[in-house]
Amino acid sequence: MWNRKIIFLILLLLLILATALYLVWPRTIPEEGFQSEILVEGLNTPWAIDFLPDGRMIFTEREGRVNIQDNNSLKLVGEIDVVAQAESGLLGIAVDPEFDENNYIYLYYTTAIDNRISRFKLNNQLEEETVILEGIPANPIHDGGRLKFGPDGKLYATTGDANQEELAQDIDSLAGKILRMNKDGSIPEDNPFDNYVWSYGHRNPQGITWNPDSGLMYSAEHGAIRNDEVNIIIPGGNYGWPIEECTTPDSQYIQPLVCYDDFTLAPSGIAFFQDNLYVAGLRGNQLREISLSNDGQSVEGERALFTNLGRIREVVVHEDYLYISTSNRDGRGIPQVGDDKIIRIKVN
Repeated sequence: MWNRKIIFLILLLLLILATALYLVWPRTIPEEGFQSEILVEGLNTPWAIDFLPDGRMIFTEREGRVNIQDNNSLKLVGEIDVVAQAESGLLGIAVDPEFDENNYIYLYYTTAIDNRISRFKLNNQLEEETVILEGIPANPIHDGGRLKFGPDGKLYATTGDANQEELAQDIDSLAGKILRMNKDGSIPEDNPFDNYVWSYGHRNPQGITWNPDSGLMYSAEHGAIRNDEVNIIIPGGNYGWPIEECTTPDSQYIQPLVCYDDFTLAPSGIAFFQDNLYVAGLRGNQLREISLSNDGQSVEGERALFTNLGRIREVVVHEDYLYISTSNRDGRGIPQVGDDKIIRIKVN
């Protein structure tokens, strides 16, 4: 009969072997027609992803961290003082299109009094904060938060209604909107209302993207009870919230490209890739693939992908890959082993 010390040593060796195999074994997520690889794990609610010109990935975690992945290692380059409650905290990130010349990084985050957009200079760390827009209404819920540069070189931001529904229809309020600004925070001369508002009547949009060929802009937006939307965004457009949601016959408001009234997708990030839209679904626990018509203005088919990862927060495109992040540690999910993760996907 083996004694306890020998059994313990055998179990220890097996544990060491299993750990070694885990570290070197290819970490993939099975999905037919796709190749995937887990790039980073052990995160806490990674919210937004962008890329530096040299190909390094930079991303936010909602509690205030900004990280860069460099040669399979992770470097913390910023810790932002944020109020992270429910849906608020450090949210969007955008790399300046002229980063090689100015080293600018833009962040959207929640303070004790507002949501704001700030510009930082990235050297070894984020430095020299300049607030370019403040006073965006904040709340523990409905903070929007996506931040992206459009093909026109302007900076766009999504804002939620901050749980004050009436603000979405007020074009003098920054809440419940998609905003458009110059890189220094000034108002572009061709904005439709001579202020920051690009479109309005939104409840809680958390994703924006563009078709690089046609210039069509798309957004993903949370509904109240189901009724999540994917919209084509036009300057000055009114998308109806809180008066209407989703598809309404004979409506005076802009109707969605897609309305999810039969289940809750809770869409967040959205990306245009190979004539499809990819929408990250939080409560829907999926990456939604939407096949579009040639003009990009109607839907030809849909399917749910990567339904075994839990809540999916972000999806972006970089150099012919999709990148997604999970959000199972945001207080509304069930964390899995290794959560939260960032995963790179190759479409075959």
